Amino acid sequence: MTETRTAAKIGVLVPFTNTNLEPDMELLRPPNTTVHFQRMGGYDVDEIPGSDQMAGLGASDISHDLRMISGVRPDVVLYGCTSATLTHGPSFDADLAQQIKAGSGAASLTAAGALIAGIKALGATKVGFSSPYLGEINAQAIDFMAHNGIETVKRADVGRELGNYGQGELTPDEVFDLACQADHQDAQAIVLSCTDMRSVEAIERVEAALDKPVVTSNQAMMFGLMKALNLPRHDTLPGRLFDNL
Repeated sequence: MTETRTAAKIGVLVPFTNTNLEPDMELLRPPNTTVHFQRMGGYDVDEIPGSDQMAGLGASDISHDLRMISGVRPDVVLYGCTSATLTHGPSFDADLAQQIKAGSGAASLTAAGALIAGIKALGATKVGFSSPYLGEINAQAIDFMAHNGIETVKRADVGRELGNYGQGELTPDEVFDLACQADHQDAQAIVLSCTDMRSVEAIERVEAALDKPVVTSNQAMMFGLMKALNLPRHDTLPGRLFDNL
């Protein structure tokens, strides 16, 4: 059967070095939807993506990017970088979502905001957390979650500085290992933050190994947009999070 492409048009703002958000969105995309990407600059590809660089990306002017993505008349626009708003805090994240909504005329979700919404949809208040970020950004991420009533009971750092391409080059096996390192007896869910980490491919393996739900940045954005647009669940969605649609 030929898809009609009429259910929704999904716009995504993606950092220009990110190589995994696009394939993840295609893996997760609901039937009869299309996904459209606009690449964002605002950071130096040769710098290690620390707190200052990611905060700079979050604060950069995206008016051009919004004009470009608005050309497809999207039903929803996703801001596809978690750390760019984690480094600023919850109020900045909410304000950016409103800015994107005003500039695009579409529903808007940020990766960081979607991650929080996904954790809350599971009813989890204590989590294990991991990412490919530098430790300083992990500390800010934990603070971001704490401001939203979510306690981090275990944190697993990647253990080395990863450049803008290094984050995306982690294998699903390495992501699985990070997730297992983040587990704790009190953790009700495992959170894997970063839109350029290959977490989606590891979700079901982690859930099977730990018997706990997993929330990842890209999975959470898809969950949030499906709820916002009232799209039905389909067969290729990984993880217990989607049981809450």
